[in-house]
Amino acid sequence: MSPKKDTKKSATTSSKKSTVWTDEEKAAMRERAKELKAEARANKDRAAGESAALAAIAALPEPDRSMAKRLHAIVKESAPTLLAKTWYGMPAYANKDGKVVCFFTPASKFKSRYATFGFNDDANLDEGAMWPTSFALMGLTAADEAKIVALVKKAVS
Repeated sequence: MSPKKDTKKSATTSSKKSTVWTDEEKAAMRERAKELKAEARANKDRAAGESAALAAIAALPEPDRSMAKRLHAIVKESAPTLLAKTWYGMPAYANKDGKVVCFFTPASKFKSRYATFGFNDDANLDEGAMWPTSFALMGLTAADEAKIVALVKKAVS
C-alpha cells in the first residue's frame, strides 16, 4: 500500500501552486489557537469576576461601600495579578489558580461591629509559628492603607 499524498487543494481554482503547511507549522498553529482560546476564556473570566466584585461593592451600605471601594483599588494597584471575584457574596481576590488570597467582609454582612480584611492560607504571610490573617476595620487612614499595601504585596510574593 502506498502512502497517501496530501491532495488538499486551495479554495480557489487557479493555476498557482497551493501552499502546504508542514507538520511543524500545523502544530504551531494548533498551539496558538489553544492559547488564543485560553486567553479569551481568561479575559472573559477576569471581566466577569471584576464585574461581580464591583456589583457586590456597589450593593453595600456605607461605610462598608467606601472601604470596599478603596480596598479594591489598593489590591488592584498593589497586586495586579490577583483576579477580583466574589466569595460568599463578598469582594475577594484570587491568584491565577482561582484560590482566594484576600477578601473583604463588610460589617453589614453579619451585623458586626467592624468590617474585616482577611487573608487565606494561599497568602504568603508566614512569620514564624504565628501571624495575623484578618484585620478589623472601622475606617481607613493613610497609615492603614500603607499597611494593607505592604500586606497584599507580601501575600502575593
